[in-house]
Amino acid sequence: MKQCTHADALPHPEPVPLSETCTECLALGTHPVQLRLCLTCGHVGCCDSSPGQHATGHHKDSGHPVMRTFEPGESWRWCFVDHVLV
Repeated sequence: MKQCTHADALPHPEPVPLSETCTECLALGTHPVQLRLCLTCGHVGCCDSSPGQHATGHHKDSGHPVMRTFEPGESWRWCFVDHVLV
């Protein structure tokens, strides 16, 4: 089973969210389906089911490896680099 090689390097505590929604969607007038929080810098972006896929875009632009769901009642994390749940 493949494991994440990036989770141990994440900041503790995790970063404060920079916004309460996907600001890129807000600027474009689109609606995010679900939100994701970058665990390196606190960027909040929309999921891949959203039109803009801004969380994945943030990873591609920044190289930040791990995000977590920013949805109430959920706590899973995803490593974009290793393609595994953390």
